[in-house]
Amino acid sequence: MLIGCPKEIKPQEYRVGLTPAAANEAIAHGHSVLIETGAGAGAGFEDDDYRAIGAEIVGTAGEVFERAEMIVKVKEPQAVERKRLRAGQILFTYLHLAPDLDQTHDLLNSGVTAIAYETVTAPTGGLPLLAPMSEVAGKLAPQMGAWALQKANGGRGVLMGGVPGVAPARVLVIGGGVVGTQAARVAAGMGAEVTVLDRSLPRLRQLDDLFRAEFRTGYASAEAVAEALPTVDMVIGAVLIPGAAAPKLVSRAQLASMQHGAVMVDVAIDQGGCFETSHATTHQDPIYEVDGIIHYCVANMPGAVARSSTLALGNATMPFMLDIADKGWRQACIDDPHLLAGLNTHEGKLTNYEVGKALGIDVTSPSLIVKN
Repeated sequence: MLIGCPKEIKPQEYRVGLTPAAANEAIAHGHSVLIETGAGAGAGFEDDDYRAIGAEIVGTAGEVFERAEMIVKVKEPQAVERKRLRAGQILFTYLHLAPDLDQTHDLLNSGVTAIAYETVTAPTGGLPLLAPMSEVAGKLAPQMGAWALQKANGGRGVLMGGVPGVAPARVLVIGGGVVGTQAARVAAGMGAEVTVLDRSLPRLRQLDDLFRAEFRTGYASAEAVAEALPTVDMVIGAVLIPGAAAPKLVSRAQLASMQHGAVMVDVAIDQGGCFETSHATTHQDPIYEVDGIIHYCVANMPGAVARSSTLALGNATMPFMLDIADKGWRQACIDDPHLLAGLNTHEGKLTNYEVGKALGIDVTSPSLIVKN
């Protein structure tokens, strides 16, 4: 298979879909690899790193999209990229379609076979291609929130760890999954007073057993959130429903109960955000204020640490990418129902139920698609 990797064009996105190591593995399996010149530079990979393992460097993204049978990316294809996709081509990347009607329609109209990293599942549960970026985003969230808390950035001017005689920041993490756990660990490590809310009692027990000395846990009822909001300096939204639009956990009306200059970090912004007042921002312009509350809603947080993120993502995606290339997407999905869960579109048909529910689009069962 001819595998292509274009340079990411989303603002301040420095990651790359294929590392030299992943390209080397693909070539060792008998495939060919096209890399757009400069695609890996933001993550510290030069064109010569790819040439050294036998990849072909091409001058434009247009050539990558025109020639490649499978496109491997990081972020969802932007409008100009979607115009270059075609039926019979495979797209393997993050999509986050539930809050993005325009992208969904463009993918359906293109006829491309799109497999989304964020809906591929694992035999043990969880989302193996989302997990590494969730870990990165979770670890970054308190760092970014601490920066936003600084008075010069509009925040309350509260130091995360406090100082002797002065209380530390209070941090509320809503969601105890991968993002929430990593966010809580880092926030607690910075010296903050941290509470994690989740609705899974088994998960709460697990967190309590593992991290009792580091942070507190609580059940994520609407009442618990409402009671906590007036007392905290930072709220980290870390709730995810695989493939679906994120639930709205904090309303605009509730902002009035919060302390002026408190910070909200919405890690679920790729799926539409879990605060009513959230809208996507960029690394270049990351924060905005609503009713005295500072919002940090960067849609590609891991892009800030592109080298670490690219390596982590490449480790996770490479086995699936090789499986698709070795067997073809259809046989790979037949052999692995967890990869099949990643199938979102094929030849104009939507194949993810959560996306269809969110956008009001009819869905065809992915198991029927692979049989035809």
